[in-house]
Amino acid sequence: MKKAYFSRRLYKSEIDILNVAETSYALELFNRAKRFAFQTLVREKRWKQKLYQESLHIVVKKKYGLNDYFANSAVREANALFSSLMELNQLYIRQTEEEIKDVKKKLKNERKLLTQLRKIKESCMKGNLRFPKNWNFSLHDSGIVSLDLKDRSLIWMNFYLFEHRYLDVKIKRTKAKIGRLKHRLDRLEQKKVKLKEHIPSAVFGGKKLFKQQFTKEEFIKDHEAWRKLFLAARNKEMLISGRKDAGSGNFVFHYNPETNELHMTSVTGKVVNFPGVVFPYGQEIVNKAVTEQIQCKNKKEYGKPISWSVEDHGEYYIIKCIVDVESNPYINFSTSDGVIGVDCNYNHIAWADVSRDGNFLESGKLTFSIEGKTSGQITKILETEAIALVDIAVRKKKPIVLEKLDTTLSKTGNKYGNKKANRMKSMFAYRKMIQAIKSRADKMGVAVIEVNPAFTSVSGKLKYMRKFGISIHQAAAFTIGRRGLGYKEKAPKVLKKYVSKDASHHWRHWSILDRKFSVRTHTLYHLFNVNQPYQGIDVFHPSLSEEEKRQLIKALA
Repeated sequence: MKKAYFSRRLYKSEIDILNVAETSYALELFNRAKRFAFQTLVREKRWKQKLYQESLHIVVKKKYGLNDYFANSAVREANALFSSLMELNQLYIRQTEEEIKDVKKKLKNERKLLTQLRKIKESCMKGNLRFPKNWNFSLHDSGIVSLDLKDRSLIWMNFYLFEHRYLDVKIKRTKAKIGRLKHRLDRLEQKKVKLKEHIPSAVFGGKKLFKQQFTKEEFIKDHEAWRKLFLAARNKEMLISGRKDAGSGNFVFHYNPETNELHMTSVTGKVVNFPGVVFPYGQEIVNKAVTEQIQCKNKKEYGKPISWSVEDHGEYYIIKCIVDVESNPYINFSTSDGVIGVDCNYNHIAWADVSRDGNFLESGKLTFSIEGKTSGQITKILETEAIALVDIAVRKKKPIVLEKLDTTLSKTGNKYGNKKANRMKSMFAYRKMIQAIKSRADKMGVAVIEVNPAFTSVSGKLKYMRKFGISIHQAAAFTIGRRGLGYKEKAPKVLKKYVSKDASHHWRHWSILDRKFSVRTHTLYHLFNVNQPYQGIDVFHPSLSEEEKRQLIKALA
């Protein structure tokens, strides 16, 4: 596993002016070579032909007069950037497909609504007003038409007022909405075609800064000031990859652990000295990696490369050292005492202590809030909660079991769904949360097991929520922990009779039950008891709404 360690600031005022000038020249030439290599890759992909007979490495080396080490690093950086852009383009295609799927679903629902509204209008014109099932319209004997909504009721004194004040307006708005949806669908289809044909490129220096030459008043008046900033941003960083056969892991950079001095052999052959290169976090690891590489006798077989990077921040430099760090050899993978199941949510982490036999011992949650926070603040908040979670696992001497989720596409779809749910999805920093937990767990010697998340929430909600008197998320965490131990969740006897006999896999059972019991979560406490398999389902409980009662009676019939 590779890790990067950042040095303290090296102010240019404390470095020899000739070394500063030589470093600036090296940064500029290296980044020019990288941009040329990247542009060559883009053009070859777009034009579908090879531009040079020789390899790109040799072309860059000859064009800019670089040695093998600088040319190789420039080409590697260009290749990495181009590969990441191509992969990102594929992600955009998948996200666009999810949006298309969502728009088509919404369009289908709106067309269905329009058909129903037209049927109501036809019946109204014939003088025999009829409403579709499951609509909250009521026709009274006096001719009054009423509609019961969630927060209010609407009343029309006769058919004529209902037709012209509600039906006609609703039909017109639905037609307009269908038109907008069709336009959006067409635009998304065009976007998908363009993405499939498009070969992406990049703006070195950043799109935002590039556009500011035309949009920011101070740069419009003083274009040279913008150009100076833009060139500084384009030539900010130089990353030289390591070589395992090098004396200190790199043929360009040589670090002295005793004096904390870093020597760089520049593109012109001159040696640039960076004094006092100290790493506040990871100094011991850097010293160990460099020392072991220097003392290694058979470097071709046992040597380890060390990469170095120089970043120009205007008044100072930041040096980065990238080394291979071995994983913690003292990690507890044993599940003989059980596991800690974890269910991650946008505002809390639910955990459950599971015994080795799959029994429930304890549960809890770690609450936090990331609403209105910056990216850096969110990272720190999640790291704090990860420390608290891993401390629980360390105290109980058990590994952690997590869901293996990918929220990239799920955040794209459902734009026409519930606003609160969409907001929760967009705030769900799942990747950061998991990375923080894994990083802390590796440091503390706690194993992290990832399992398939399919139907963990459903089975936890229906089977364990009432049984143990815990929240739905803690029940899901308990189910995740059991799955990490290898246990399967079978439907309880009280629910098994509502599962079709042809459903062989136990995941299929939970899928069927989830559709049948589509009621509010807190009402499930009152419908049945898994410990009373012959008690039956209370479909007439007062906590259920009338609509929920009708749905349950129909689903369980």
